[in-house]
Amino acid sequence: MKRTLNLGILAHVDAGKTSLTERLLYAAGVIDEIGSVDDGSTQTDSLALERQRGITIKSAVVSFVIGDVTVNLIDTPGHPDFIAEVERVLSVLDGAVLVISAVEGVQAQTRVLMRTLRRLRIPTLLFVNKIDRRGAQDDGLLRAVAEKLTPAIVAMGSVRDPGTPEAAFRPYGPGDAAFTARLTELLADHDDAFLAAYVHDETALSYRRLRRELAAQTGQALAHPVFFGSAITGAGVDALSAGIAELLPAAQGEPGDPVSGTVFKVERGPAGEKIAYARMFGGTVRVRDRLRFHDGQGEPRDDQKVTALSVFERGADVQRPSVAAGQIGKLWGLADIQLGDTIGEPPEDAGRHHFAPPTLETVVVPASAAALGALRVALAQLAEQDPLIDLRQDDIRQEIYVSLYGEVQKEVIQATLAADFGLEVGFRETTTICVERPIGAGAAVEFNGKAPNPFLATVGLRVEPAPVGTGVRYRLAVSPGALPLAFHKAVEDTVRETLNQGLYGWRVADCTVTMTHSGYSPRQSHSHAVFDKSMSSTGADFRHLTPLVLMNALRQAGTRVHEPMHRFTLEVPADTIGGVLPELARLRAVPRTPAMRGASCLVEGDIPAARVHELQQQLPGLTRGEGVLESAFDRYQPVSGAAPARPRTDHNPLDRKEYLLHVMRRV
Repeated sequence: MKRTLNLGILAHVDAGKTSLTERLLYAAGVIDEIGSVDDGSTQTDSLALERQRGITIKSAVVSFVIGDVTVNLIDTPGHPDFIAEVERVLSVLDGAVLVISAVEGVQAQTRVLMRTLRRLRIPTLLFVNKIDRRGAQDDGLLRAVAEKLTPAIVAMGSVRDPGTPEAAFRPYGPGDAAFTARLTELLADHDDAFLAAYVHDETALSYRRLRRELAAQTGQALAHPVFFGSAITGAGVDALSAGIAELLPAAQGEPGDPVSGTVFKVERGPAGEKIAYARMFGGTVRVRDRLRFHDGQGEPRDDQKVTALSVFERGADVQRPSVAAGQIGKLWGLADIQLGDTIGEPPEDAGRHHFAPPTLETVVVPASAAALGALRVALAQLAEQDPLIDLRQDDIRQEIYVSLYGEVQKEVIQATLAADFGLEVGFRETTTICVERPIGAGAAVEFNGKAPNPFLATVGLRVEPAPVGTGVRYRLAVSPGALPLAFHKAVEDTVRETLNQGLYGWRVADCTVTMTHSGYSPRQSHSHAVFDKSMSSTGADFRHLTPLVLMNALRQAGTRVHEPMHRFTLEVPADTIGGVLPELARLRAVPRTPAMRGASCLVEGDIPAARVHELQQQLPGLTRGEGVLESAFDRYQPVSGAAPARPRTDHNPLDRKEYLLHVMRRV
C-alpha cells in the first residue's frame, strides 16, 4: 500500500541541505543531473536572489518516491533571518532530517532547530554531511551531538576514510555487536516492556524486533538515528533514503474524513493571482468545492471556491481534480487566503508560534517620493506571504516601517523590491522593537452630552496589568444590551488598535481593558425629515472617542517600557575569556559564571537584543575567529534609565487639542 511522508530538511546555513535535496532527487530518478548551489542550478532554489546568494530564502516543495513511500520534501531556509519560513513548515511535517556539517559541527542554528523539533515531538533523523571534506569529524561529532542536541542518538553505521574524497559510509547490520548493544540500551531507556523483555531474555530480542522498535521510538521522537554521508559524492545517501522510508512515520488521515488542512505558504502567479500551498490532514478537496476557512487565530473567514489545484508528483506539481489527506496541494481561486489559515475546523494550536517574533524595525525609504504608493502595495504583498513580518504605516510623516529578524533579511527585501516590483529603496538605521506594560490600574470616562466630549457617545474604560504573555484582554462591566452590537464592536476594535501605541509609542502588551460605562443617542431625526446623524450616535462617535478615554486611563495607570532580551551561550578558547568578559559588560550583557570545558570556556547569560549584532561582529576579533555564539529571544525586560520613545504614527490622543483638530476636520 502506498504511503505518503511530508518531510522537512532543516539545517544551519551552509550545512548542505539544498545539496542533499538534489542528491535525494537524483537517487530517486527525478532529475538526471545534480544541480549546484554555487552555480544557482538547484531544483528548489528557484528565486533569482536565492541563486545569486547561494542560500535558501523561501521554502520549496518537491516530490519523489522511495519504495512504497511518496515523499513530499520541503527544503527550508537555514539562515536565522528567515526562521519565519521554517516556522510555517513545522506545522505540516510528518518527520524531519536535520543536517549537520561534519566540518563545522553543531552550530548555533542547529541547536535552535533541534530544540524546537524535540519540543514539538517531530520525528527526526540526523544526517552528518560533508564527510569527504578536510577536517570532517565522526566520533567526536557524535559526542558533540549527544552533549549539545540530545543524548537519545544512535549511529546507524561507521565512516571510512573521513576527510578524503574516498570517504564512505558503511551501515551497521545484525552482525555488529557493539551497534546492537547500543541500540538495545537506547530503546530500553524509553520502553519498560522492552526493558523487561531484555532483562528476562536478551537473546529473545531479534534484530528484526530491534529495528521495529527503533522505528516506533523514532516515530514518537524518542530516538534519533544518525547517518553519515556526503551530498556531493553521494556517500551514505542510499542508507539515509532507506532510513527515511523505514524509520519515519507516514501521514495520518483518510480521504473520507472531514476536510482539514493548513496553508503554510502563499505565492502569486504570473497574473498576480494568489496560490495557496496546503497540507491536508483529513478529507478531500476537489476543484469547484467551496471551502470553509479560519484565520491563524481560529476566527472564521468567508467561504471561498477552489478554481484549480495541483499536487506534487515526481519532482513536479501536476494538475489534478482533487487533493486528499496526507498530500500537499497548490490551490487557486482563494483570493482572501492568508498564511496560517486552516481549512475546515482550526487545530488546537491555531495561532501558536514556535519561534519569537522579530525584534528589529527599520523605515523603508523609496528612491523617489512618487513611488511611495507603489511601495505600500509591494510591501503589503510581501507581508501577506510572511505573517511574522509586520508593517506599520505613518501617514503623518509618510513613512513605512517593516519589522525584521536581521540585516540579511533587509538586503533580501531590498533586492526583492528591485527585482519583482522595479522599486529602488533604502533603509534607515535598524532599531529595536520594545513593548509597554501597565504599571498599575487607571480609569477614565466621558459622557454623552457633557463637555468637553464633542461626540454622541458615552465610553468608560479601566486599564489593568495582566499576566505576562496573555496579550490584550477586553471585558464588559456593562450590560451587553446597553449598546447596539455595532457600537460594542467599534469600541473593542478601537481599543485594540489604539494599544498598538502606548504612552511612549510602543505596543502595549499584557493588559486587561474593561468597559465600565456606555451610552448613546438613539436613531432620530427632525419631524418629517430623514435620519440626522447630528442627533444620533454612529459608530464613528465611538471610534473617535475611545482613543481619548483609553489613553487617559492608560496615563493614570502608567506604563513601563520593556526591551527584548536574548539568552546567549558563548563558547570561546579559554585563553581569550579575559578579553571577552569586559566586552560583554560594555554591551550590557549579564553573564553567569564561566564553565571550563577542556580548552574551551562556556559562558551563558542574557544580553539586550539590540546588542547581539554588535557582539557577533566583535567576536571573531576577540577569539581568533574561534568563538561560537548561540542567541535566541527569551523575554522582555524593563528598560533601566530613561525610557526610549518611538514616534507616533496616529493623531496622538495623548494631546487632546491636536487629536480633535485632526479628527473633527476629518468628520
